[in-house]
Amino acid sequence: MVFYFYSMIKILAYLLTIIYFLFFGLTLVVFHPIQWFSHNLFGYKAHKISVDWMQFFLMRSLNILGTRFSFNNPHKIATGRPVIIVSNHQSMYDIPPLIWYLRKHHVKFVSKKELGKGIPSISYNLRHGGSVLIDRKDAKQALKAIEDFAKRIVENNWAAVIFPEGTRSRDGNPKPFKTNGLLTMFKHAPNAIILPVTVNNSWKTLKYGKFPMGLGAHIKFTVHKPLELSDFEDKTLLINDIEATIKTAII
Repeated sequence: MVFYFYSMIKILAYLLTIIYFLFFGLTLVVFHPIQWFSHNLFGYKAHKISVDWMQFFLMRSLNILGTRFSFNNPHKIATGRPVIIVSNHQSMYDIPPLIWYLRKHHVKFVSKKELGKGIPSISYNLRHGGSVLIDRKDAKQALKAIEDFAKRIVENNWAAVIFPEGTRSRDGNPKPFKTNGLLTMFKHAPNAIILPVTVNNSWKTLKYGKFPMGLGAHIKFTVHKPLELSDFEDKTLLINDIEATIKTAII
């Protein structure tokens, strides 16, 4: 009986994943020209609004799979300040809620350069929306790009998301944090607010692999107490504390 139940769930997962992919793809295709026109005719603000709403519809597409989102942020985070969001990373589905729920902070990402080509809407936004693309095989280029990114975050009072694990955790168990990127951000954005965030259950959307997708994941975000970067002299110790805070909340 148990085997039969899980077999039916797997069959349902195949069917709903096909429907999800249709809506996911449609969202990217529809928003690509919207982004282009917004960016080229009306500038940054219009482009940002289009990107924000794309995240909303990407999240609604995930609802087809029974995916739910909870975003717990009891803190008042100052606007008009650069913010460095430090988070664990479990899947690509960590990204739309971070952009949507923290949209007033103009969320940008450090992303691998491979994502800058070939993906409707996503690649366009990464190239033109203020994020940074790095070559993970070229440490010198990556650090220089992050340095320039940090300065841009400070100049515009945007928020930068960094996943210090470097790659996503496939089973929810966190990987050790890599410090070079964060230390570079800290050095060139000394007046930033640090915002630790813990993501839970995002990996369950990919528990079967990319096809079919997992059903019924409840993706939870916990925003921890904001920290003033300038209050901490030992930045390596600060990273260790941030890592401990984030990982303690992983369930």
